[in-house]
Amino acid sequence: MRHIRFLPLLAAVVFSACAQASPDQQFVNDAAAAIGGAERVFAVRTLVLEGEGTQYNLGQDVTPEARGQTFTVADMTQVIDVPDRRMRVEMTRRPNFTYFQGPQPQRLVNGIDGAVGYNVAPGGAATRVPDAVATERRIAVLHHPIAAVYAARDAMSRRANPRTEGNESLLDVTTADGVAFTLAIDATTKLPTRVTSRADNTNLGDVVMETRFADYQDAGGLQSPTRLTVSVDDFTTAEYRIAKQTISGDARDLAVPADAAKATPPPPPTVAVEELAPGIWYLAGGSHHSVLVEFGDHLTLIEAPQNDARALAVIARAREINPKKPLTELVNSHHHFDHSGGIRAAIAEGLTIITHQGNVALFENVAKRPHTIVPDALQKSPKPAMIRGIGEDTTLSDSAMTVQLLPYSGPHSETMLVAYFPRERLLVEADVYNPGGQVFMFAKPFLEWVQTRNLRIDRMVPLHAKVAPYAQFVKEASLPVPTATN
Repeated sequence: MRHIRFLPLLAAVVFSACAQASPDQQFVNDAAAAIGGAERVFAVRTLVLEGEGTQYNLGQDVTPEARGQTFTVADMTQVIDVPDRRMRVEMTRRPNFTYFQGPQPQRLVNGIDGAVGYNVAPGGAATRVPDAVATERRIAVLHHPIAAVYAARDAMSRRANPRTEGNESLLDVTTADGVAFTLAIDATTKLPTRVTSRADNTNLGDVVMETRFADYQDAGGLQSPTRLTVSVDDFTTAEYRIAKQTISGDARDLAVPADAAKATPPPPPTVAVEELAPGIWYLAGGSHHSVLVEFGDHLTLIEAPQNDARALAVIARAREINPKKPLTELVNSHHHFDHSGGIRAAIAEGLTIITHQGNVALFENVAKRPHTIVPDALQKSPKPAMIRGIGEDTTLSDSAMTVQLLPYSGPHSETMLVAYFPRERLLVEADVYNPGGQVFMFAKPFLEWVQTRNLRIDRMVPLHAKVAPYAQFVKEASLPVPTATN
């Protein structure tokens, strides 16, 4: 009888404890219950997701506004170590547009383990990725509802600002190691609808990374989404369809490969200088190059690529080459993010940006966007953007130098500028021809355009690869390009 009398008392205590749950605790309890129960959720060790989908080409389409370039993703496996927040992703990706490497599928393998992000090449060699990429992957680990609820429940995580917006309830969570995210659940079903995180993007600054969840199905007694839609601000970057889900199954080895673990952070950018002709210098030393041009009373730089670090190093070296003349202008080849990542740095340095008129609106927007998460040069030293758009052949000339800026529209970008030096017979271009490569997907139409312009060229000056004779360009542009195979 003593035990019988104790049961109602125990039930009352449990009910009282539940009734006294704080709003943030109740939020996590509701989400866990909707997924399949707190006990099951918090017993999860690993998630193995297998499926297919589509990826979109953020910042790399043919115009700044275009959103049509896609990759078809197949044989995708995403493995997440939920308690230790490690992840490894493997997939086969095939481009559905004219791509540098041709239409053949590529096998991609990457992961995150603690603070170290890595990529694994087809031959098995692993390399460490920059810290900014590793940070995005640490965020991505939590962009699954089970991982997000698990992290939100952790006693070391901070939960704040439970609220309701429309038909969703939201909760802000910051993990013990500083990864912040917002979990949203359906106000009625309590199933997670999305996870959002603030992140830094080199070109766009402060952005919102979001993963939306749909089509929940049972997976080992838990409800887990089979459709995930990923976006950066309003740009959809990926859509995945999950065909198979395994809870707490064999996750294989998720430890960072030894080659990547022992790798040191990359050194500061180096800028190698080669004089191509009097008053024209090739500024190389990395994967993306620039060209410095000397006029009678000023200097002009062609290309500020990649990011602040590379662009500022190139600008500093350009000023060292001729400190007696001011560096006043930057000519941008095209809008692609890897070739315009230094635009904000150039603005911060007081340079006027010269670009194809089709890129002006994008760069004006880029110049205005806040970069508070990882402050860049322009955030630290704000300056007004001076941007000049070019829509037709334009000559920059004085008694010392002449360069023609020629708009070019091709399958890689419809808003490009090519720089032609008629006296020196040099042609500066980006991406449409990379000498000495294996595949030349853009070279033939570019050669045909050059020939219609009757340009007299001795040397090609690519903003990738190395300077090459014009004859080599003609030969390599005539090579057959690969076609898709099954």
